[in-house]
Amino acid sequence: MTAVDTNVLVRLLTEDDPREAAAARSLFASVPIWIAKTVLLETGWVLRSLYGFDESAIRDAFIKLLGLSNVHAEDEPSVAEALALSRHGIELADAMHLTSRPSGAAFISFDQAFVRRAKRAGAIGVSSIPAKT
Repeated sequence: MTAVDTNVLVRLLTEDDPREAAAARSLFASVPIWIAKTVLLETGWVLRSLYGFDESAIRDAFIKLLGLSNVHAEDEPSVAEALALSRHGIELADAMHLTSRPSGAAFISFDQAFVRRAKRAGAIGVSSIPAKT
């Protein structure tokens, strides 16, 4: 199995450098691939910030990528759950923070809009904490 860095995913998904994109495609076609959650988070940030991808394009690219039989992600159940939550207007990074918590743990945030979206999406154990005045 081969673990990949963010730049490999970015080349694969954007094809902005033809030589590196070809090398990434070749790698993904030849060996089992493992992707850390941190690499997915950073790739999402790069695609959004530097390439102008919207959340749905990032989610769709990750779903397609992780659907390949030789590609595996760290903590696949929480990544899959985060991708599903992102369909409800929750940024992928926030969704991954939420789905990566230990079973039964509450999730607290100052971001009340995120908490509302998470609850509407069916997440449980999510609440906001008011800032002290």
